[in-house]
Formats: sequence, C-alpha cells, structure tokens
Amino acid sequence: MSPFESDIGSANDCEILPFEAHQREVAEDAIRDLLKWIGEDTGREGLLGTPGRVVRAFEEYFSGYKVDPREYLKTVFTEINGYDDMVALTHIPFISHCEHHMAPIIGEAHVAYLPRNAAVGISKLARVVEGYARRLQIQERLTTQIGKAIEEVLAPEGVIVMVEATHHCISARGIGKTGSKLVSRYMTGRFRTDPSYRQLFELKIARQ
Repeated sequence: MSPFESDIGSANDCEILPFEAHQREVAEDAIRDLLKWIGEDTGREGLLGTPGRVVRAFEEYFSGYKVDPREYLKTVFTEINGYDDMVALTHIPFISHCEHHMAPIIGEAHVAYLPRNAAVGISKLARVVEGYARRLQIQERLTTQIGKAIEEVLAPEGVIVMVEATHHCISARGIGKTGSKLVSRYMTGRFRTDPSYRQLFELKIARQ
C-alpha cells in the first residue's frame, strides 16, 4: 500500500527509500538553482532550509499522483432500501495547481449522483476530489476526472459535477484579474436529459 493511500498528504510520515533520498537531493538542488536564478543568496540563514521545505510541500501538493481516486469508491453500501433520489455533497474545498504556471487553483467542488443499487460513504466523494486536485491540473480535466470516476465505478443513473475556482495564474500574474472565478460542469444520465435534476442540484448549491 502506498503511504499516501491512508491519508492524502501525509508525506512527512512515510519512510524515505534510498532511491527516493537521491531524488529528493536532486529536487532540492533544482530549488537552489531557481533561487539563484531569481537573484537570491542560497547561503543566507533564511533560505538554508528552503529547498527541503519546498520539496516536502510539493509532496503534499502533488500527493494525488500516489493514489488512484477510483479505489475510494469501491466500498459501497447496498442496504439503501430502494433509495434512488439525488445524493449530493456540495462546497467541497480543494487546492490544486495549474499545469501551465504551477500557480494555485483554489475553489470548491459540488458533486451529486443518482444511485442505482448502491451508495458510497460521503467522505469518499471528498477524497475523490482531493485525489484528483492534488496533481497538476486544468479545471476542465479535474471536473471530468471526478465525474468519470463516479460514473465508471458506481454506475449510477446520472452524475453531475460543478467546480468553481479562482486561478492565481490570472490573478497573481499576467492580466491580474483578482476575484474572477472559472465554472465548469460535467454531467451524465438523467442530469443531462432531465433539466429538473440540474435545477435541483443548482438550488442545493445556492442554499448553502
């Protein structure tokens, strides 16, 4: 079992294998080179531990590469007494990073599905979001990956995912548009064919 599978982001608790130690040294050297490139003195007191801290931070930021988020959905509850209405978990906070500038993407995901014969624990939906978010991403792909994982593993009557996020690649640099949000959606099944389900989903989001 990967050290990340029991707790996403618990990189500091995992044993470092010899080859990983070498890779860590290479990564820390790369951070030192970047600090020199921007004009910093890597020998000054405040920066002596920075390469190691950045590498440890990256282990957390990108821990999603160590897990298959679909695995979280494979433990289900079948005793749902015929329940077939919407199951929704909204306002799931996440932090990801843009693959173009490695700048933060900070937002919320809203997820719902219509169970066919089984339901999954609500924490598992949040873990799916987290598993895909902790990778280099673009928002459109993140949205689709979350939705497809639920669709493929649970085989529900329909899935809908909405992601709302601010992108630091356009707020902290470039055009400098702070406060703007990108909204993306993925939907299948009855959420796509029946507008009433989409409206109910959006109403649940607005009420919270």
